[in-house]
Amino acid sequence: MSTENELSEMALEELDAACSLHFAEMRKITPWGDVYDAMAPSGREVEVERRYLWDNGIVGGAIVVEVEVRDPMLQTGAEARAVISAPSR
Repeated sequence: MSTENELSEMALEELDAACSLHFAEMRKITPWGDVYDAMAPSGREVEVERRYLWDNGIVGGAIVVEVEVRDPMLQTGAEARAVISAPSR
């Protein structure tokens, strides 16, 4: 697997995990983000950044979930993004 494919697949997996929170849980932590070190499937060390932001800066609206996976040594990375709308009542 190529470097870019590995990072892209990892970003999508991390995005799935980030989006697994219920909307009410996301709402409590938005805006928020963190960066942590992780191990890619190939065994190399990467940085993962996860962000929860209000869509278009409108507090209480949809939430943008962004994940970036970076390899600082190779200076490459991949991003994945989703917009989560509030559940209809």
